[in-house]
Amino acid sequence: MSDTNIVPFAGATEPLPHGGDLAAARRLFPDAPKPFIDLSTGINPYPYRPPPLPPEAFSRLPDSAAIAALAAIVAKTYGAPSPAHVVPSPGTQILLPLVAGLARPGRAAVVTPAYGEFARAAALAGHDVVEVGALADAGDCQLVLIGNPNNPDGRLHARNDLLALAAALRSHGGMLVIDEAFMDVGPPEHSLAPGVDGGGIVVLRSFGKFFGLAGVRLGFVIAAPDLAARIGAILGPWAVSGPALAAGMAALADTAWIEQTKTRLAAAAARLNAMLTGAGLDIIGGTSLFRLARTAAAGELFDRLGRSGIWVRGFADQPHWLRFGLPGDENGWQRLQSALAAFRPGR
Repeated sequence: MSDTNIVPFAGATEPLPHGGDLAAARRLFPDAPKPFIDLSTGINPYPYRPPPLPPEAFSRLPDSAAIAALAAIVAKTYGAPSPAHVVPSPGTQILLPLVAGLARPGRAAVVTPAYGEFARAAALAGHDVVEVGALADAGDCQLVLIGNPNNPDGRLHARNDLLALAAALRSHGGMLVIDEAFMDVGPPEHSLAPGVDGGGIVVLRSFGKFFGLAGVRLGFVIAAPDLAARIGAILGPWAVSGPALAAGMAALADTAWIEQTKTRLAAAAARLNAMLTGAGLDIIGGTSLFRLARTAAAGELFDRLGRSGIWVRGFADQPHWLRFGLPGDENGWQRLQSALAAFRPGR
């Protein structure tokens, strides 16, 4: 590993600030009009509506047959080689320190810019964390964590490049963790889910973001069967709730809704692009679930939007960046348009 673009991680090990915290928005902007429009996350604002859940989903322990059925649907949907490669979990957040702890303690690389929890999770697992700017700087680490598509800039890494990195890591017992939380709206040919049999690869897939059901707390590990079994054993027999299993199976099997929603999100992202560029912001990345914009007046705009009851995502380490999620209804679109139109830097 060269020393170019390598920065030691000096962050905290307590939970980091994230989008979606409307309690913080209300504290910061107590006089803002209500309700707040939350554009601070990359969660689909047009959520899937699960069918009514059977009462036994709440009254009985989660059924092993239902877990196996969900794993089969996940394997088919995401291109995993088989259901044995899939482990349902209570969201992907809980998996980060767990998976990081499976790698032998050593140097862990986070390819930046990145989801802040990558570095924190690796540090909690006992690794010495460095932040690197390119895949080429990560090959001699014990653990590498990458978002693909990346959060917050939507950057994509080609499957062959990731497989080459995984091979380099595997040569000395290292592990590659790919967070594909936004791959539902990304190009599927970039997914590493079909390529995990080589070993030393863990793919994480989020359910809540694309399906707009973040409160369900459901996610998936995709890995070679021996590694998947090891992760499943750590999680235990009832890691995923009955309601989450039922909602996940219904949503992932609804292929018509999935395709319609991809089209709807792409159109909404294009509308958001036009709105932001019309207000003088530069679009520097994103996916169809969020857009990353740059402006020298980001701090002022964050404040102006907050006072208008619109909560967006700012970045302490990138003071010219703001990330915008999608409004969920026409009222939200019009409120965002009005706030952007009324903004004048320096006033």
